[in-house]
Amino acid sequence: MKDYICQRVLEVADYIYETKATVRQAAKVFGVSKSTIHKDVTDRLEKLDAQLADKVREVLEYNKAERHFRGGEATRLKYLKVSEKQWIMYNE
Repeated sequence: MKDYICQRVLEVADYIYETKATVRQAAKVFGVSKSTIHKDVTDRLEKLDAQLADKVREVLEYNKAERHFRGGEATRLKYLKVSEKQWIMYNE
């Protein structure tokens, strides 16, 4: 594995562990795809630092367990915004 990839893998893993970030959030911060982040923290990290890989895996499992709540909240907020706009238009 090339040096810059090893460095990115460790930086991404530290970021996810410290901030409890999702794969999508980490991908935005590091400017790479979700697939790259996922491969970094599931495959490549295990070869570099097994203890950190276990910690990051816990964060990813937590995020996976909670994702349906985040999706529901996003949908709720979307419809609240639509309702608010309709209310403003109706009362103008």
